Amino acid sequence: MPPGRIAEEQLARQCRWLGDSWKWLLTAVVLEGVPAGAGRPTALDVGCGPGLVMELLSPYLDAQGVDIDAEAVKACRTRHQEAVVAKAEDLPFDDGSFDIVYCSFLLLWVEDAGAVVREMARVARTWVLCLAEPDYCGRISYPPEVSVIDDALVKGLRRLGADPMMGRRVPGIFAQCGLMPTAGTFAGMWAAGRMREEADREWEEIVHLTSEILGQERVIELKRAWDRAVAEGTLVQHNPVFYALSKKER
Repeated sequence: MPPGRIAEEQLARQCRWLGDSWKWLLTAVVLEGVPAGAGRPTALDVGCGPGLVMELLSPYLDAQGVDIDAEAVKACRTRHQEAVVAKAEDLPFDDGSFDIVYCSFLLLWVEDAGAVVREMARVARTWVLCLAEPDYCGRISYPPEVSVIDDALVKGLRRLGADPMMGRRVPGIFAQCGLMPTAGTFAGMWAAGRMREEADREWEEIVHLTSEILGQERVIELKRAWDRAVAEGTLVQHNPVFYALSKKER
């Protein structure tokens, strides 16, 4: 599933999950020491999709986007955001064009993540940020009756050309590109009151990625186990999501 084809609803869920953490990283690390009244730093969102992350971070960054998908760029423009169609490996900007260059949920879908990060570093003046890359090979599903989902997701993503281990690879890719990142993973939890809603939507995404791997009968069987775990309050879905932040040396 190339980035431009990821459903906007799923992208919105990712913003809800991680939005507060992204804002904290920006204010506590990236923008620390920026003088009051200096204005918002310029930024480029690489693989911007329909512009949801740009919208979320607009109080902090004066961002524009780039995406390979023309429909995604069109969606940005309907939000009155500046965006262009281009490949992440060949950004149509001069060296040092933006204070901050960032991406999220992009690198697992590209053929050469190092080439993308090098391009991001080229057009960045100060910061290169990977705000989120999942690591499906570190995923935990519980109870055991639903744990087969984890292996099926890895296989499903690989069939679509994605790298399910990208999360753990991000710090090394940054280092290979001459960037010295601060890296980590995000903590996450589902509030009890939203468990049913989130579980239903998560299941839809899982079926989308694994139905061809598991087959219809196995999916039906797993759905029964999934619903039972939700009803009993035992369902756990944990997928590590990595980030990396690097300030360029002048």
